[in-house]
Amino acid sequence: MNAPSPRRSGGRSARRASRAAPLSDELRPIRPGMEGGRYKALTQAQIEKIHNAALEALETIGLADAPESGIKYLTGAGAVLGDDGRIRFPRAVVEDAIAKSNKKITLFSRDGKKDLDLSGTKVHYGTAGAAVSLVDVEGKEYRHSTLQDLHDASRIADVLDNIHFVQRPMVCRDIEDNFEMDMNTVYGCVSGTTKNVGTSFTDPSYVKGALEMLHMIAGGEDQWRERPFVVNSNCFVVPPMKFATESCEVMEECIRGGMPVLLLSAGMAGATTPSTIAGAVVQATAEVLGGLVYVNAVKPGHPAIFGTWPFGLDLRSGAMTGASAEQALLSSACAQMHQFYGLPGGAVGGIADAKLPDMQAGYEMMCSNVMTGLSGLNMVYEAAGMHASLLGFCLESLIIGDDLIGHAMRCIRGIEVNDETMALDQIRDVCIGGPGHYLGTDQTLARMQVDYVYPAIGDRTSPKEWAEIGKPDLIQKAISRKEEILATRSAARFDPALDAKIRKAFNIHLPA
Repeated sequence: MNAPSPRRSGGRSARRASRAAPLSDELRPIRPGMEGGRYKALTQAQIEKIHNAALEALETIGLADAPESGIKYLTGAGAVLGDDGRIRFPRAVVEDAIAKSNKKITLFSRDGKKDLDLSGTKVHYGTAGAAVSLVDVEGKEYRHSTLQDLHDASRIADVLDNIHFVQRPMVCRDIEDNFEMDMNTVYGCVSGTTKNVGTSFTDPSYVKGALEMLHMIAGGEDQWRERPFVVNSNCFVVPPMKFATESCEVMEECIRGGMPVLLLSAGMAGATTPSTIAGAVVQATAEVLGGLVYVNAVKPGHPAIFGTWPFGLDLRSGAMTGASAEQALLSSACAQMHQFYGLPGGAVGGIADAKLPDMQAGYEMMCSNVMTGLSGLNMVYEAAGMHASLLGFCLESLIIGDDLIGHAMRCIRGIEVNDETMALDQIRDVCIGGPGHYLGTDQTLARMQVDYVYPAIGDRTSPKEWAEIGKPDLIQKAISRKEEILATRSAARFDPALDAKIRKAFNIHLPA
């Protein structure tokens, strides 16, 4: 047998080296901000019906319980305070707020490398929620979540390609003082990731302390205001159709401090919103439109994400369900309402009702992650790691979810049809005088990374190969990956001098 020529060997080696090298962003098969919008849960006529119903609800029903400051802002913008204490919104007031709203929001990363463009139907996946427990997959138990758990989740999310932002997924139940909990939540997240972070505050007075910390991290107030890398996740309403008084005051403080706001309406269909999908979307849309008037009355054009988050309800038991097909439809319909208004929006997707990262969790998470992505939802919150309908967060599931979201994103990308991808010349060369197959052709090798998404921990070996390598278990692989990540110092950690300055100003519970 003749030895292979050096030229051929060199070409093969070059191709291997090329495949091993990281792809540039424009050549990656998936990347943050891919364009969705192919799936339409609602027709245009249905969208307009929901829009008109939402406006009617605001004009005739209105929202109760606005704080005194909110009443001043809203009536100053043209809303009407009724004798019953409810604020009602004439149609023109809502339309004016929509017109002056910020429609070109960028969520900034701390390092400037992972900014998120929320325009159009660009899709981004991330964590969120306020789980009170951490899922222990080895013991199959739930325990109270801690600051260390939150920090670890941020550190893991920081290195996962398909997790694009980190909104606080757990509550630090090991910190009893609410001020210290809020400050440590900011510290734990921001010191764990340079991606955009979301958090909430339990009292309006706590916002000042958080801003003081964020100014330190940013290098000054001016630098913070130029590139705010933390978003206030704000449940400004208590469905049905009431303002959450204290949260509204928090929102006002965040707006004054230059912090973007997620206007979050999180009703439950059949309990705090109508049980029908259309009715739940109408109420959520009305509530967030009311919040949009509020934000723009405080500061016109302030960055505000249209956060319609209606949840499903299992009407047999009254238990919340974040993982049903109805939930996928709810969030997909909300995405279309965001697009109708031309506003950046977010909703839930990827929650599991399953208690552990098992087959049930897999089909539940994939269903809503794919549908919301295909609908063009800008921000898919709670997309990975969330179990038991928001009660438990799982670090191993976060890692598995990164694989799952990768496949969802490949669905969003869709199919490119052009002369190169139709491959007629390739078919001709292979079939006429060629090898009769496409394995190893230059075209196949050239496209294998550009077109295909490969799981990081998912197993695609044959049963024989699987047995030969010790029958690896998905959960054990996720545990190993978690331990590998957490054994390495976080790239997002603060400079020691800055860290010491923060610790002098705040009681940070994480060890230095």
